Amino acid sequence: MTDVLFLRSDELADLATPSDYVEAVRAGYESHGNEGSAEPRTKLAAEDPPGMCTGYLAVLPEVGAMGGYTYAAGFGDEDVHFVLPLFDAESGRLVALLDGASMNPFKTGATGAVAVDALARADATTCAVVGSGAQARGQLRATATVREFERVRVFSPTAENRRAFAEEFDARLDADVTAVDSAADALDGADVVVTATRAERPVFEDADLPDGAHVTAMGQYDRDKREIPPATVARSTYVPDLRARAFQDAGAFLAARETGLVDDGHVHAELGEVVAGHRPGRTDDPEVTVFDSGGTGIETVAAAWSLYERAEERGLGRTIEFLPGSEALTGE
Repeated sequence: MTDVLFLRSDELADLATPSDYVEAVRAGYESHGNEGSAEPRTKLAAEDPPGMCTGYLAVLPEVGAMGGYTYAAGFGDEDVHFVLPLFDAESGRLVALLDGASMNPFKTGATGAVAVDALARADATTCAVVGSGAQARGQLRATATVREFERVRVFSPTAENRRAFAEEFDARLDADVTAVDSAADALDGADVVVTATRAERPVFEDADLPDGAHVTAMGQYDRDKREIPPATVARSTYVPDLRARAFQDAGAFLAARETGLVDDGHVHAELGEVVAGHRPGRTDDPEVTVFDSGGTGIETVAAAWSLYERAEERGLGRTIEFLPGSEALTGE
């Protein structure tokens, strides 16, 4: 028998701060940039009842971990459920099984923050957020740990939601956080722009994006989702989480490519290559940079491993038994 630590979502919820997540995810992308491996998600869709089953994996030798998410969304339950097996990268042994729902906005937000730290100007003080849901909150929580923002402006279509977001973060951050009436107002003078939506069309005009800005776009995980303008992709130093994913489902990049604005060589680097120092990030202040975040096993495994280690230290979770293949297949 193999003892495996099972961790509930509520047990994971308060184990790490946003900066802890950023540190863990940065280590994950550095490991991937050096000698790790990861592939874009596999997504299987059903129509009746409508839903999808999705999974992605990563092996991060320097972190010491491998594994990834499998989750189902929709179907008859009309909800989403995250299952996260975590393996030791040296022994291959299954060490933990996590209910990963509570960590999702934190690890995704940390990925955006790692990209901001690698690609945004060091003197960035103004942040624009387009979107006001859980993912937008996760992005701002984490990004505010890598830049000292003085001003944050948020826009989302529902006035009540953007006002609530602004009130929450005005109390949470040292920055002046305000809700504005349009994406153009949010982007005015912005050094960092975060888009966290489910939009199928661009949520801002390229002409409204200042020179020198960095954009983190995290709602582009489908060929038909074009959260940022293709023209922004074309004028930018474009960095996706995974190069292969950009060609699989990064909607705005694919739109720019299909219309001839960019070619295959427009992908500057993967985030891990920049974090590990194998490729440069920003090279001058007027440069526009884009990080295209669609979700990978890299941040998932890196964050989960950090939580697993913290949980073990605190004696959280309960042990469940798995039968290894050497026993299960032979019956011995």
